[in-house]
Amino acid sequence: MTLMPGNGPATPPGQPSEPLPGLSVPAAGRGGSGVLNILLIAAAGIVLVLVGLFLFAALGSEAFILCGILALIPLGICLLGLHWIDRWEPEPRGALIFAFLWGAGVSVAITLLLGSTVNEVLVMLLPLTPADVLTTVIQAPLVEETAKGLGVLMLVFVRRSHFDGPLDGIVYAGVVGAGFAFTENILYFSAALFEAGGVGLQLGFVFVLRGLLSPFAHVLFTAAIGLGLGIAVARPGAGRIVGGFTAGLAAAVAGHMFWNGGMALVADDFFVFYFLLQVPLFALAVGGVTWLRRQERRLTGQRLGEYAAAGWFTPAEVDLLSTPGGRRQALNWAGAFGAKTYMRSFIREATNLALTRQQLVNGRDPDKNTAREHRLLTELTRTRTQLLGVAAAGRRW
Repeated sequence: MTLMPGNGPATPPGQPSEPLPGLSVPAAGRGGSGVLNILLIAAAGIVLVLVGLFLFAALGSEAFILCGILALIPLGICLLGLHWIDRWEPEPRGALIFAFLWGAGVSVAITLLLGSTVNEVLVMLLPLTPADVLTTVIQAPLVEETAKGLGVLMLVFVRRSHFDGPLDGIVYAGVVGAGFAFTENILYFSAALFEAGGVGLQLGFVFVLRGLLSPFAHVLFTAAIGLGLGIAVARPGAGRIVGGFTAGLAAAVAGHMFWNGGMALVADDFFVFYFLLQVPLFALAVGGVTWLRRQERRLTGQRLGEYAAAGWFTPAEVDLLSTPGGRRQALNWAGAFGAKTYMRSFIREATNLALTRQQLVNGRDPDKNTAREHRLLTELTRTRTQLLGVAAAGRRW
């Protein structure tokens, strides 16, 4: 089939004479994993409700609602940024919901439950260190990043087939960090509200500082864990996952420590510290993500090219499916016939197919990935048929 805008779809090609390895493997059932995902989301949701009730009782209804509304603004900024990262190969919505619930609820609960205990241990180990340094610069980064990182690590195992590489890790970890920052911002905003005795300049200053100037702080810290795990899962081996998690956690804790103690170490003025160090670091992170996105696009084209050689796609389709311009062109063409929904599905399935093929090339979970490859090719064939049917009906009208 050739989905070239303006020319109309041609007859689909027949089955390839030499199917790619693994096509004879039956599709694996997904019922068990689906139940597990629902249970995990439900458990994380219950914890978030309990944390919300605790904050509601501690802060009062007015402060909780006002500060919760304010905290939605930096949360929205973070989620928009993460959506931009995730556009090429969107992660499953259920996994993203779990990541947010873990960050906003479970990781906060772990921090509240273990923070004071860890602080007491640090006091015994470092008796000469000032209490504020122990709490803010050492204890908070250690406990918070570990609590958040455990959620990302869990996603590696429960969403293994969708945890394909560094970008996936960054997205999952970023959503966890955004969730944590949302709940933490409620606490910081309410503290400013109570200290000033009401809405005023102090609350506005804290909101600008945390909500507008540094909304991505927690996202960037935890993204280091996701990056480490995303690199590790590219090839098989439990040791690689442990190593990737440890390296990412160390980087996240170090970055968090530097953020919390940076003004004392580097500059006494927050804005000097922010513009001289934090802005360049953020720009470096954006540049790194942009490079990773380009690499993922290149990889998609390379792997789909292999399927084209086997007869599943035409070279023109590979270009449509593996380049931003090609995707826009394909969606515009499909939209003219009311088939945009099917085209989106076709693009998503093809991208997942390419990344599954990459996992097979890397030797990762060969049995599961060959079964997934078979299932994706079946879905692609069905989506292709539906797309052609809708487009043909649209052309007749």
